[in-house]
Amino acid sequence: MSRTFTLPDSLSLSDLATYLGRAARVEDGSVRLIAGSGVLAVYVAVLYPSGLLDESPTVLGLRTFQLDDAPVFDAVVPVRSLTERLVRLQNDVVDPTAPVTATLPIEVNTVTWAAISPPRGGWSPLPGAEEAQLRSAASAGIDEVAATVPTDAGEAVVHRVRSQVWSRPVDGAPHVPAGAAFAALSLGFLAEDEPVSILETGPWTRLTTSRGHVLVKRRGGLL
Repeated sequence: MSRTFTLPDSLSLSDLATYLGRAARVEDGSVRLIAGSGVLAVYVAVLYPSGLLDESPTVLGLRTFQLDDAPVFDAVVPVRSLTERLVRLQNDVVDPTAPVTATLPIEVNTVTWAAISPPRGGWSPLPGAEEAQLRSAASAGIDEVAATVPTDAGEAVVHRVRSQVWSRPVDGAPHVPAGAAFAALSLGFLAEDEPVSILETGPWTRLTTSRGHVLVKRRGGLL
């Protein structure tokens, strides 16, 4: 398996580092990178079930990046370790237009959400959503979580509250949990006044903007 990938310039490098930095503020865990055909797909987790009885949906962010080479790999690595490597590369840039090669950190093997692969085809369009609609749902959920979780709450309480808040459907968009709106806002995918496309296949829903994708896998009878 390849251990490196080459981005076409420092702008792409900065874009990837910014995306991972935003992801780490939501879930400082791991990132899944899939490279093939000159494209790097970068998946991050925003929300996922903590056990078999947890009915929370799995909510993932996805950005794709054009590569200057053609490695082939499917790796899960610590998001913080990869971000630190990218930042060091940014500091060493001499020619902003020159390709930049990054090396993967040591992989991790205990990330349950990374074993779930969203389908690549078969998506059917649903009625879209407005950027302001999702931004409002995300902001309301953030405020509710902050107001509901006690200061000294344990991890189990925090997860239960977040699961309840982010599993609710967005008003006017029954196929979209509030957690997907939170992901789109937190990862920087929402652009002012840009409509958000919504597509579905099986238990999966996808929100797409010009800045990235949010993928949702429903569990049980949710939504």
